[in-house]
Order: sequence, then C-alpha cells, then structure tokens
Amino acid sequence: MPTPSPAPAATVFIVDDDVSVRESLELLVQSQGWAAAAFASAREFLSHRRSLAPGCLVLDIGLPDLNGLDLQECLAADAAVMPIIFITGNGDVPMSVRAMKAGASEFLTKPYATDVLLRALEHAIERSRVAVAQEQELRLLQAREVTLTVRERQVMAHVVAGRLNKQVAGELGISEITVKAHRGQAMRKMQARSLAELVVMAARLRMGARPSC
Repeated sequence: MPTPSPAPAATVFIVDDDVSVRESLELLVQSQGWAAAAFASAREFLSHRRSLAPGCLVLDIGLPDLNGLDLQECLAADAAVMPIIFITGNGDVPMSVRAMKAGASEFLTKPYATDVLLRALEHAIERSRVAVAQEQELRLLQAREVTLTVRERQVMAHVVAGRLNKQVAGELGISEITVKAHRGQAMRKMQARSLAELVVMAARLRMGARPSC
C-alpha cells in the first residue's frame, strides 16, 4: 500500500511593526511545527513573493504605511487562501466589525491568551488547506482548457448549456458528425469521464481565478 503524501507545510505570515511582537510570534508559530515569515510593514509583506500553499496572516492594524484594514482590502481576493487574524492593542468595535465583515478569520485584542491565538491559527490554516486544494483544482482545469481549440471551446459551451448535437450543429453551421468529434476531443482534453462531469468543470471555470494583490 503506498504511503500517503504528507500535508503541505503551512506558513504563518506575521506583519507587525513591533519587533518584540514579531519575534515572539515567530517562536510560537515555529514551536507548533509551522513555518513563520515576519515583516515590519504591509509594503514589505506585499513585496514578498507568495506561493500557492496553506497558510494565514497574523496582522496588526496600526502599521506605519498601509494599515492592517487597508492591507486586508488589498488582499480581499486572496481571503480564502490567506485567512487573516487581526491583532491589535488599541482596536475598537467599529474596527473589529469592519474587519470581520471583510472576512477576517479572527480579531484579537492584546494581550490575548496564547491558547486562543493557537486555536485561531489552527482554524485559519485548516480553512486555507481546503481553499488551496480548490484553487489547485481550478488551475488544473484552466491548464486543460488552454489546450482546447476555438471550435472545441464553442462546442463545449453549447453542450454544457444543454443543447443537443443537432442544435449545436445548427448554431455553429457545421455537421453533427463534426460536433460529435469536437465534443469528444473536448471531453478527452478536459479529462471528463461524462457529460455531467464536464458540466461541473465548466461551472468551476466560469467562477474564474482570484486575482492576486
């Protein structure tokens, strides 16, 4: 029996302008077996190249350039893959409401209990693992879709919309035999085992990829 592949390593990104906070958070994160990457500002974090892998962001609100809430807004498209845990020493209710409405995973006020932060990290990373798997699936489908010819894409669009081969032929001005050939090629390239599976793939592709910040 093959050995199961280990779960992808998770990285906790830390953005806080207080060096003592960054260092203590790094040590805590690493003690739990996660990787840690710390930054003193939002700009520094944004300049760091991030790969598609499980992780989360521990973010202070009071930052010297872009504040935490503005950074959250910038990263809105990545919220599922990169859940945000806010930490702040001077937060208020409007701030926390804005952060949570914008999709924050958690909003913690300093001083916070270590076990509370660890639970928040575990929840955020698990959320991220699921989102990363979905994003990887989407990228795989997009890579397959790129291999389709223009005509195969046209036929696929009509077929997943529920049209019969005869109707597709009439719409595109080609023969039914040609429609069947393009349909078969599209299913082969997309690696769809059935029409129902092709319909699901097309729906996933219509959702599109989230742009990066």
